Amino acid sequence: MYLINITIKANQVPKDQEVDLLAKHRAWFKGQYEVGNFLLVGPYRDRPMAGLVIAKAANRDELQAMIAQDAYFPDLATYEINEFQANLIAQQINDYQGE
Repeated sequence: MYLINITIKANQVPKDQEVDLLAKHRAWFKGQYEVGNFLLVGPYRDRPMAGLVIAKAANRDELQAMIAQDAYFPDLATYEINEFQANLIAQQINDYQGE
């Protein structure tokens, strides 16, 4: 699994493309979620224009191919990727959706 910290470079996004790019970004991560590649997606509450994705992929190349489909890729966001191993997973994790 991978943890992906995404930060949109808001000061570099053309004003006339803000709404369209954000809609495409949301459609991208929703599509990856629906096919099972993204296991958890959400914005940070304490960092504007940034969020976390927990993703599954066979390897980094496969993950990079997914990320390359984002509307902000490659220059309008940063993607910090860390490989992660989940050893303990709380059964009640779904109770925290939306919090």
